[in-house]
Amino acid sequence: MSRDGRDVDALLAAGRLERVPPDAEAAARAIDAARRHLRSAEVLADTDPDLAYTALYDAIRKSCAALLLADGLRATSRGGHLAVQQAVTALHGRGGPLRSFDRVRRQRNAVEYLGGEADPEDVRADLGAAGAIVDLAARTLRRAR
Repeated sequence: MSRDGRDVDALLAAGRLERVPPDAEAAARAIDAARRHLRSAEVLADTDPDLAYTALYDAIRKSCAALLLADGLRATSRGGHLAVQQAVTALHGRGGPLRSFDRVRRQRNAVEYLGGEADPEDVRADLGAAGAIVDLAARTLRRAR
């Protein structure tokens, strides 16, 4: 199942992840939504960079949640977005495109919860990273079929 199944087992034991029936169709819909979010982020970068940054982060989160769903896993409300990140990096590695996930998550949290602001350059700088994660998820799901 994993590169480091112990991390996933720990998330399951802590109630931060739960087992669900694998759902390739729902995973594919999540990838489609992630791609739409990337397009929205690009359009909104100059006029509403905070919303654009949230959209590009949501693209990452949804594509990673799709990977989990295809494996029969889902973050619980207790685990939230951090559990998605931790489980995906445990299963698919911390390098490559996924190395940006934590940084983007923290930036989005600063904008969303701590009164921070994104600027258009933040959005443009991280659109490529977000797109690479969505592409990785899409490729992984295609190979799993």
